[in-house]
Amino acid sequence: MAAINLSDYNLAELKGLQFDVENEIKERQRQELGKAREQIRAIASEAGISVESLMKKGGGRLKALAGPKADGLEPAGARASGPKAAARYRNPANGAQTWSGRGRQPKWIAEALAGGTTLDAFKVADAKGA
Repeated sequence: MAAINLSDYNLAELKGLQFDVENEIKERQRQELGKAREQIRAIASEAGISVESLMKKGGGRLKALAGPKADGLEPAGARASGPKAAARYRNPANGAQTWSGRGRQPKWIAEALAGGTTLDAFKVADAKGA
């Protein structure tokens, strides 16, 4: 790749160049994604199965290539929808703030733990499995 001397460009020209480069990158990614989708469809067709059934049988990594609404599949990075985890901990200062005990600790829990409070102090009375 040929080196470009960017010091000759003013700020407006550099921003314009950045805009053009970002748009070109998005377009090329879109094209690559389209090619990958077509390849997956062709392979599935040759195997005599639908892309949807292929995805259901554990081809999870292919979901990223399927894209949104392609063959009825969910978009890349989408999580399975299901019931929200029940709250196991509640902020006594603000009852609307709850935490299921999963994922990152909310700030109010982390601050209280740092101050010496135990996690048991925040347990919801009817939390099952807690």
